[in-house]
Amino acid sequence: MAAKLPSLLLLLVLFHNLSAVYSIGVNYGTVADNLASPSEVAAFIKDKTIFDRVKIFDTNPDIINAFANTGIGLTVTVVNLDIPKLVHPNEATNWVATNIVPFYQKTKINYICVGNEITMSGISDLIVNLVPAMKAIHAALQAAGINDIKVTTPHPFSIMASSSPPSSGKFAMEFEQSLLIPMLQFHRETNSPFMVNPYPYFAYSGDLRNFLLFGENEGAHDQATGLTYTNMFDAMVDSVYSAMKSAGFGDVSLVVGETGWSSVGDPGRGIGMEEAKLYNSNLIKHITSGKGTPLMPGKPLETYIFALFNENQKPGPSEQNFGLLKPDFSPVYESGCLRGGQQVQEFETAQPLEGEKTWCVPKRGVPIASLQLNLDFACATGVDCTAIQKGGDCSIPYSVWSHASYAMNSYYQTHGRTMESCDFKNTGRVTTINPSYAQCIYLS
Repeated sequence: MAAKLPSLLLLLVLFHNLSAVYSIGVNYGTVADNLASPSEVAAFIKDKTIFDRVKIFDTNPDIINAFANTGIGLTVTVVNLDIPKLVHPNEATNWVATNIVPFYQKTKINYICVGNEITMSGISDLIVNLVPAMKAIHAALQAAGINDIKVTTPHPFSIMASSSPPSSGKFAMEFEQSLLIPMLQFHRETNSPFMVNPYPYFAYSGDLRNFLLFGENEGAHDQATGLTYTNMFDAMVDSVYSAMKSAGFGDVSLVVGETGWSSVGDPGRGIGMEEAKLYNSNLIKHITSGKGTPLMPGKPLETYIFALFNENQKPGPSEQNFGLLKPDFSPVYESGCLRGGQQVQEFETAQPLEGEKTWCVPKRGVPIASLQLNLDFACATGVDCTAIQKGGDCSIPYSVWSHASYAMNSYYQTHGRTMESCDFKNTGRVTTINPSYAQCIYLS
């Protein structure tokens, strides 16, 4: 056995290196009124997709709780307007005590993003206080005995003054000295990543189509390095790396916080479903291949696709359609994000099995008016709806979908747990995934 140990160790090392290139995540936005419960979303991501990390845009406790014990890495976000007050140690301590400590042991929180694309806001109070707030949050984590959550912030690509060719990458002068160099120093000291959001989507033109979508093309040659770029994603990422290196911080790691493609183009842009499919499916293949970028060959590039779902309450057709999935979990197009390329069926059951726990929730995409009728009907039949009244355990979020879901399930549980008692004029469905969250416990 001793003679075989080196070979075994070699296999383990090779396995570790192969598994290390797996670094694809997704942004889970919630600007919609027709999404499934956080617990259903977490279960779906864990069981049905290739994603092993998720990024959210707030610290919604229901979502953080939903990812407990899933093994999925979670990135949470400080909302922009909270940044100025978090420079004060007591405020930062309270924020960590409220938003991180209660979930830390069960939910795998990888990063805290302090704000989102702050330089785009143009608000000097946010920009000036960004690095001090990051430092205060980091200090509060350390004081709480939490050493494995890193603090960062996502930047728009507009922080770049030059990006073509990639070797010429430089940060914009108005941000470099006052904001980015102090931030990169913080990242170096805390071993946390610099996060940027490159979107080839916004550079679309017919002439660049294949270069933007990872298609066949002659490539763009960078004479300074002798490297040839065959897609704009790599070129954008490497230009940021060049800017970091030029500033003296080439040793700081880089994470892509957002990149994606809308499946519905704005009028006149000439882009849509086919382009979204090509970009995201090819991006997933590229990232999971572990090949890295020309300036960072073989280096895993942690990347978060935007976004998990189409979000119907965002402005404009393109903003509403960056999702890989529809609200019912069916794919908008084949992107490769589902395990084994499988098609998704809703979490429906036929007649509930004997002894099996089931719940009744609305079908996704049901009009709000229909859900309001279901809510009014269920509560009027004598179902206990106190939990969804103001101050109740299930009152938050204040949405018709959430309240109707609770009321419909209560009706279902108290009226025989039959398919008929969950029909609600064909707007309800039976699920075996518990929709309970936080302190809100659904009857079962």
